[in-house]
Amino acid sequence: MSAAVSVARVPTQSASRYLQQLAKHWSHKMAVAFTAEEGTIDFPNGTRLVMRADSETLDIVLTVPAGEDEGRMREVVASHLDRFAFREAPLTFDWQYSSNPSL
Repeated sequence: MSAAVSVARVPTQSASRYLQQLAKHWSHKMAVAFTAEEGTIDFPNGTRLVMRADSETLDIVLTVPAGEDEGRMREVVASHLDRFAFREAPLTFDWQYSSNPSL
């Protein structure tokens, strides 16, 4: 079974804060592991979100299983991050498809 892999590099100087806020927000209902620099969130539908923060960007790899709505999952991630980034929202998500999704 294949999966659709989307990557985005989101320009923000608050990447670590947003990564941690999103991970904490979803930790009560999903499998979450995170540090200040990177995080992984596993959704019940099999989708996996991997994030890496540095001083200027939040890098995102979103892996959505075949049969799930990739566009909807992109929107869920983007809208939640925008909510945490309300001072600078909307953030810029330059979603690309990737065949080599490593961060």
